[in-house]
Amino acid sequence: MTTRRTGYVWHEQYAWHDTGTHAGIVPSGPTVQPFQTFESPESKSRLAGLVEVSGLLDHLTRIRATRATDEQVLRVHTPDHVERLKAGSAGAGGDAGDGFTPYGPGSWEIALLAAGGTIAATAAVLRGEVDNAYALVRPPGHHARREMGMGYCLLSNVGIAIEEARAAFGVERVMIVDYDVHHGNGAQQIFWDDPDVLALSIHQQQLFPTVGGELDETGGPGAEGTTLNIPLPAGSGNGAYLAAIERVAGPAARAFRPDLILVSSGFDPGALDPLGGMSVTSGGFRAVAAALVALAEDVCGGRIVFSHEGGYSPVHVPYCGLAVLEAMSGFSTGVEDPFGPSFDDSPVHPLKPWQDDVIRAAEELADRLSGRWQ
Repeated sequence: MTTRRTGYVWHEQYAWHDTGTHAGIVPSGPTVQPFQTFESPESKSRLAGLVEVSGLLDHLTRIRATRATDEQVLRVHTPDHVERLKAGSAGAGGDAGDGFTPYGPGSWEIALLAAGGTIAATAAVLRGEVDNAYALVRPPGHHARREMGMGYCLLSNVGIAIEEARAAFGVERVMIVDYDVHHGNGAQQIFWDDPDVLALSIHQQQLFPTVGGELDETGGPGAEGTTLNIPLPAGSGNGAYLAAIERVAGPAARAFRPDLILVSSGFDPGALDPLGGMSVTSGGFRAVAAALVALAEDVCGGRIVFSHEGGYSPVHVPYCGLAVLEAMSGFSTGVEDPFGPSFDDSPVHPLKPWQDDVIRAAEELADRLSGRWQ
């Protein structure tokens, strides 16, 4: 296996972003007993712990996260959204916009650190200091729209990093590959009219948001074809996800020829995730990551950055994330996924005809639209 210099971002303060005592998704109340918000520190901090305990940390290049500036954030988000987050963070906390994105005191500064972590990872790759990089950041970002937070996301970490890559490094074309189980609606909205950002989202159809993310959403005027959605049926496993990468993302990237690939890395398609209905294993995520790294080496000199998004199983996410980092770095820790015996040989993994129908439609659509990516 080829070894690479893989950058890695993690900061303890990411675990300090306080999402409160929602009962999973909904606020507690007279008939809703307080519990823990699904988007809690657990899956991310436990992944960081496994990266260290496994010995993989010794084979990664640590990248220091610093806070994004207001100027960097305002390239993507509206002033009203920024001021709302600042005000809530300076007080008792609040909601980022959709009623389901709670945050506590100090979360504005942590959100800046998350966006800054993705910027730092991207900058390290573009400077050639590392071959690729993983930003294990929190709060996540792929649902955040220009004017509001949404779906646990306060700021668009990937969007802010893309605009910084353009402003500071002269990057022209960027491709986003989003394999989080939920539709990457925020990136789609932010770059809808931008012909130089190809936003591809592989997600469970009509899971969240329940409207949007369909095949016929392909970009705004002047940017037709630079939004691609692959809305997979619930229950899809390793075969469907790898087919989507190989048959849609791969040819699209080769036609679009980006200077940089940003991956919205969500582990909620995992078989144990409480918010998804997919069946991907740690081995499936490993295969997807390996395919994406090889794709980046083919089309853009290996310049690829993974920015952490969702994934809400505290016990399974660490093994999925470790598999991705092993695939990126080429270093094997020898740590086996203890959940593998339960899911690796499941009959859900071979590509099913109804999954193939969606992937074939996306494949044909991307092929038709690629003529506009000149």
